[in-house]
Amino acid sequence: MKPVSAYGFIRATRPFTFSVAIAACGLGTVLALHEGHGSVWLALLIVGAGVLLQAAVNLINDHADLPLLEEQVQQAEGARRAQLQAVIDAIRRNFRWGMVFLGLAFLIGLGLVWVQGWPLLVLIVIGLLGAYFYSGEPVHYKRRGLGVVLVFWLMGVLLVGGSAVAMGAPLTVEVLLISIPFSLLTSLVLLGNELRDHAEDERHGLRTLTVRIGEWRARQLFGLMLGAVYAGSLLLWWGELLPWVWHLALSLPLAWPPLRAAWQPGADRSQLPQQTGRLFAGFGLLFLMPYLARLF
Repeated sequence: MKPVSAYGFIRATRPFTFSVAIAACGLGTVLALHEGHGSVWLALLIVGAGVLLQAAVNLINDHADLPLLEEQVQQAEGARRAQLQAVIDAIRRNFRWGMVFLGLAFLIGLGLVWVQGWPLLVLIVIGLLGAYFYSGEPVHYKRRGLGVVLVFWLMGVLLVGGSAVAMGAPLTVEVLLISIPFSLLTSLVLLGNELRDHAEDERHGLRTLTVRIGEWRARQLFGLMLGAVYAGSLLLWWGELLPWVWHLALSLPLAWPPLRAAWQPGADRSQLPQQTGRLFAGFGLLFLMPYLARLF
């Protein structure tokens, strides 16, 4: 079990993952601005809603562990029992705040629907349901080994495309294609988290993708997906959807630490999700630069 401090509110929001929402929503809004849709203030509101959604996912993530923890607290005594109860209380508090953040994101979404029309509501509802059922019952698709796959679509493609639509832009094939490197990185952050927690998840019977396919294949998948981020960007440039590409090589120093931690057997993976989050932040900023340059 993680220490009680790991369930503190700020730490439970996992701020390092905010790069996922900021980059994905930022890409969608910048692409829309580039085509003359929306405004900078509207873009900031959409990015804020995306961060709320990401924080909500993180805060409700541990709620599925409650049945196991409640079973353990009945068998524990003394300090161990008090520690388990403190963890349970923190998880319940975080879950309540996660639902508040989901509600706030939904309210912002309703305001955007009022401006842009009902098709946006469909995307928002799918996104909110996907955020809740990541670890919420009865779906809990993380436990079913679908987290890495569905996060690609829900927190990657859908977040980028939905942000563009929220700005008033049409949902085009070009926008969806441009979202692919970011979507891969979104899944990569989650896969890094699964690799870090592999032993604990397996011990507790949490059947994540990494537990199902085994650590060795998950490490291979991590390397393949990371390579696909850069190969996909090169293809976007070749297809004239990405104005520049060679500047993305500046993010390679950020790619090496998570790749080394994931690839080496027995490596220390305690910081793997954070390392992957930093890569996402650096790569995302570089990826957005040519689009931003065309705006000013």
